[in-house]
Amino acid sequence: MMEPETGQTSRDGGTDVNRDKLKLQARSRAARRLLAAALLGPLLAMALPQGADAGALERRQAKRIHDRIAGVPPSETVLDLMEQDIVAGDPQAAARRAMNNRAFYNVTLKNFAAPWTNEAQSVFVPLNDYTATVIGMIRDDVPFDQVLSGDIIYIGDSAQVPGLPPYSNTDNNHYQALDDMDADLQQVLVQRPQSQVTGLPATATAGVLTTRAAAEAFFVAGTNRAMFRFTMINHLCTDLEPLKDNSRPPDRVRQDVSRSPGGDSRIFMNSCVGCHAGMDPMVQAFAYYNYDEAQGRLVYTPGQVQPKYLINADNFKYGYVTPNDNWDNYWRAGPNANLGWSASLPGSGAGAKSLGAELAGSQAFAGCQVKKVFRTVCLRDPSDAADQAQVSSMVSSFIASNYSMKQVFADAAVYCMGD
Repeated sequence: MMEPETGQTSRDGGTDVNRDKLKLQARSRAARRLLAAALLGPLLAMALPQGADAGALERRQAKRIHDRIAGVPPSETVLDLMEQDIVAGDPQAAARRAMNNRAFYNVTLKNFAAPWTNEAQSVFVPLNDYTATVIGMIRDDVPFDQVLSGDIIYIGDSAQVPGLPPYSNTDNNHYQALDDMDADLQQVLVQRPQSQVTGLPATATAGVLTTRAAAEAFFVAGTNRAMFRFTMINHLCTDLEPLKDNSRPPDRVRQDVSRSPGGDSRIFMNSCVGCHAGMDPMVQAFAYYNYDEAQGRLVYTPGQVQPKYLINADNFKYGYVTPNDNWDNYWRAGPNANLGWSASLPGSGAGAKSLGAELAGSQAFAGCQVKKVFRTVCLRDPSDAADQAQVSSMVSSFIASNYSMKQVFADAAVYCMGD
């Protein structure tokens, strides 16, 4: 079969010439489209409002802030408002909005404070007066340096919670009921003078240190040194071991501490005295407090030193005999001066209230609260130089804001909201 000559009609009804022209035209159109896309693409991207992509970033940041603060997803309405706050350059406002969610109080803050209320440092404990007081103080922006010294306690409002058992000095039923009902702690907690609720003299109240929950955990049996140790762990973020200072005078170390454990006095001189020389003069502030297990309540005996301070006198009969609740901070000198004790306080006093003010007035206290919030919100400890600089900035902001814990939560959430 012969091929058709040029110009002759082929089997598909066209011609070779026409086919070539069509191919050239198609290629030309494709080239023009590619050129237009190359030229117009960047121009269109610049012409688009900062909307779609930028808004997506701020929305992701808003969601992360809410997730980290409240632990639950925000509603679309709240997310929209938080996104608008961030777009407007005010991520702090977005963080504050997240704190309006009940889960911030019922979950985040409850879990934040619960480990401070027991020696096991477990989060799996019922709501109690210690935890409720921390939650209430943060909700109301009460200066948090009062947490260890204030005449303050938070209880449930029976007007809002029908059938709520009254507060009791001998059981936790009041708070257990709030827990069982899943009461909205943002709404139902009310502030009261601790002295009016518990009957302690106002001068003997010391914030969370004199709550029933704290007494049950740290004043029970023993020598009351546990209250001091766990207050240092929970509120200054240090155990006693790093604070050992063998250069402090041992004149206030009690009789129950052997000066030659196992017959070797070097153990006392090189180890035991490092903690006791500084700790025992401050633990004396708790000399009138005890937890009565039989009654299930805190006991306070003004003017009468608890027998636990005088036990095991034969361990070293020349040791210190506690006469009252006067305390002194020997750690204001020596290496533990780096805890940053307040120059506006005398470093000595009588009773738990003034000791609580001494501890909460330190730089270590402020730094500890910031580090705990950072860990809670950012889900990690501060690590690199940028984190440490942020923590330092947050400590300054915390103190400058009159110890506002909400400010600390907002600062941490904004820092860790992501790019």
